[in-house]
Amino acid sequence: MTSAVVVGSGPNGLAAAVRLAEAGVVVRVFEAEPTIGGGTRSTTTPAPDGAGTLVVDECSAFHPMGIASPYLASLGLERYGLRWRWPEVQVAHPLDCGRAAAVWRDPAQTAAALGPDGQAWDATVGAVARSFDSLVEDILRPVQHIPRHPLLLARFGALAALPATALAKVWRGEAARGLFAGVAAHAFADLRLPFTSSVGLVLTSAAQAVGWPVAEGGSQAITHALAARLRELGGTIETGVRIRRAEDAGAPDLLLLCVAPTAAATILAGRLPAAVARSYGRYRYGPAAFKVDYVVEGDVPWTAEEARRAGTVHVGGTIEEIAEAEAETVRGRMPARPFVLVGQQYLADPGRSAGDLHPIWAYAHVPNGYPGDATEAVTAQIERFAPGFRDCIRSVSARSVAATEAHNANYVGGDISAGANSGLQLVFRPRVAADPYATGIPGVFLCSAATPPGGGVHGMAGFLSAERALASLST
Repeated sequence: MTSAVVVGSGPNGLAAAVRLAEAGVVVRVFEAEPTIGGGTRSTTTPAPDGAGTLVVDECSAFHPMGIASPYLASLGLERYGLRWRWPEVQVAHPLDCGRAAAVWRDPAQTAAALGPDGQAWDATVGAVARSFDSLVEDILRPVQHIPRHPLLLARFGALAALPATALAKVWRGEAARGLFAGVAAHAFADLRLPFTSSVGLVLTSAAQAVGWPVAEGGSQAITHALAARLRELGGTIETGVRIRRAEDAGAPDLLLLCVAPTAAATILAGRLPAAVARSYGRYRYGPAAFKVDYVVEGDVPWTAEEARRAGTVHVGGTIEEIAEAEAETVRGRMPARPFVLVGQQYLADPGRSAGDLHPIWAYAHVPNGYPGDATEAVTAQIERFAPGFRDCIRSVSARSVAATEAHNANYVGGDISAGANSGLQLVFRPRVAADPYATGIPGVFLCSAATPPGGGVHGMAGFLSAERALASLST
């Protein structure tokens, strides 16, 4: 029988393993860490004063692309315990004036709340949301493919190619512009550069089309469901096994690497074609995430009502402030007021809390490899829009950029996007090639978030890499 080894148990590694096992391949997954999941892990921690336990997501928290993923949807992961839960407000963006712009799953409610900008919002974001199911079939694939919906993709592409700051000019008010900039900032890129509207359009439209749900019980539930499906198909997972060289994986017919390109170059050293080795060695990484987990008593005292009901709150102020902060991080400088994402997962999934003690998940965008402590900068940004926040804090736990990389080796320099989203690399990851998953070595493929369609808990990079690996068996 055909055998395969998958290195790495993040969502893409597990998705690749499941797809191979579905095809009858004997699959083994090797994970270097003691627990599986990569960026899709959660922990249960004691609440302060021993008042029960709290569930804390280690990295990924909200999953619009997880629920939109065609492959994950095909697996029926609900059979293995996965349950999606939605907050009332999908994402909120507070402003200094005490107001907030927000996205609801109801497009009409979102447009109405944006007042004079509602019609223009509906004509851009709303139009993408209405065709989101069809659009996903094309955008969750490599750029170099025959589109299933060419006209739809072309219309989307015309807007997605714009800098986020340029597309935002379609709205007149500070609220709508800030809301879009906050979502676009998920790209960890200079929002004044071309194509930075793409992430903003995809994620805002997803918020209206499918929402930004959390996994009940923590993001680890996604990992557990994928692992359960793999084991049901006969696949095995071994933790605490670090593959440093290809020989460490044995001699399988197929080897799929859910690792960063630079790590792949090390594992495959001496075997890679020279051009591929150079490309992997030149792969660029983007800004980092500095994570802070708070335990608060009561809810965060946001000034804006919408933020009190939102699963995700983007903290950064105006579009001008966000664009400047993001440009600073790209240039390797720590902004005085970094862009901060705040997660209030417990609003959708109350079981994560212990009585009136709630876990608050947050991270700031900081330069790649940033050696400093951004805890105070994160706290100050939240306090700016939620006066009295400091008084609610019962405990604080920070994870530095170095600790983020140590926790997940794919996050080089703390880059949780698995690669810089700029220049040619934004379109062609991990290198310019007809087959982005192929390494140039027969039977060996890359399947991490450094390959199309990039970051996010959707498993599509793993699925598409596995499809390519299966096709290679017949050539």
